[in-house]
Amino acid sequence: MNAPVINHPATLQEVTTQFQRYEKALTGNDIAVLDELFWHSPHTVRLGAGENLYGIDEIRDFRNARPSANLERTLRNTVITTYGTDFAVCSTEFTRTTTDKIGRQQQTWVRFPEGWRIVAAQVSLMS
Repeated sequence: MNAPVINHPATLQEVTTQFQRYEKALTGNDIAVLDELFWHSPHTVRLGAGENLYGIDEIRDFRNARPSANLERTLRNTVITTYGTDFAVCSTEFTRTTTDKIGRQQQTWVRFPEGWRIVAAQVSLMS
């Protein structure tokens, strides 16, 4: 196997665009876009700050029940790395004006025929 190209410019731009779409949808509570960007599979996992979600159905249920207030946040230390043309990892920290805790988010993205989708995500908070 040949080593994958790291951060191929066009691939990096595609993933960055999708990551930005996700962030806008998250802070705007655009559930349709959030649903679109997660892989529609029972194999999709989202480990949150207070919940563990296995499969797209649990992720959808969480999104639909989540409060839509105070979702604004500021990102920092965002690192997006692509491996080849079909796989990427996005990592970021975030802060909110409503808490002193620092949030951390990591997403694994895969390119499918229908486009880039999150196959795994983790969110945690640190004091």
